[in-house]
Amino acid sequence: MPGTVVVSVDAELCWGFHDQVTMPADRIAAPRASWRFLTALFEKYEIPATWAVVGHLCLDGCDGTHADHPCEGAWFSRDPGGVVTADSRWFAPRLVTNIRDSAVGHDIGLHAFSHVEFGAKTTTPAIADAELHHGVTAVGRLGITPASFVFPRNNVGHRSLLAARGFTCYRGPRPERWYDTSLVPGVETLAKGATYAVGSSPPIVSPAVDDTGLVNIPASLFLFSFGGLPQRVAERIGRDPIVRQVEAGLDDLRSQPAGVLHLWLHPNNITTRRDRRRMNAISALIAAYRDRFGITVATMADVAEQILDDTTDTTAVGDGRERGTRR
Repeated sequence: MPGTVVVSVDAELCWGFHDQVTMPADRIAAPRASWRFLTALFEKYEIPATWAVVGHLCLDGCDGTHADHPCEGAWFSRDPGGVVTADSRWFAPRLVTNIRDSAVGHDIGLHAFSHVEFGAKTTTPAIADAELHHGVTAVGRLGITPASFVFPRNNVGHRSLLAARGFTCYRGPRPERWYDTSLVPGVETLAKGATYAVGSSPPIVSPAVDDTGLVNIPASLFLFSFGGLPQRVAERIGRDPIVRQVEAGLDDLRSQPAGVLHLWLHPNNITTRRDRRRMNAISALIAAYRDRFGITVATMADVAEQILDDTTDTTAVGDGRERGTRR
């Protein structure tokens, strides 16, 4: 039996950049349009995804200061406050409810409240817990109880707080490859370029319960890790290298029933027609492998639930209890 594809989406609008000196103009120019494009694409191909939403987006409005949040200094200085509008980049409850109400069956997770990096040295337990509290409260306004968590900028930290807040899983870092820790200058760049050129398979990961009781579902491939001029040159020679990598991963998945190919992106990565073509090609491939070869397409929450059920079943059998009993 083939394995499982998981697609996770870091849904941020402007919150992904508000702490940077310069916010990238191309990625904040039309983030709502990119979000809607991705929603429609997943509906077309019937692909359920995990949408990790920045909690602040679920608000109808705010004062722009958030005095009850322990972050200090200028953290909320770019937050304009006010109320939600049709083109707001800081509030987006309607975009979130459209995902919630989709017939595809998406999983709406949390990407913190205001995109604080949990693994940063300046992020205290109090700050991390406030991000979880305010985030869970904000999405709760829309009738959503999040089970999945994606760490802002993949900077993992304060995992035990997630478990205490009722989360069941998170997206862990991609498994290291040999070139990630190479001390030879330029080796990492050359190795990555070669990987894209030959369309080698991204890692097929094995989600597992960690020491906090959460299910770690590591990333396999960031879908916009290759672009710009190198992508245009590569496409003149053959197909988009990222699409080739996804296809190679899907081929590997056909013989790995316990494996997961975990693909991820931000809606704001989609800024050009080329980006849309990439996502359409990837979505079509996932649907084709599902329909032809029986590959499962699942959300992070789905995968975590299955693993936790299996773990409970195994424990129950080992303890002599009736199989399937959860304690």
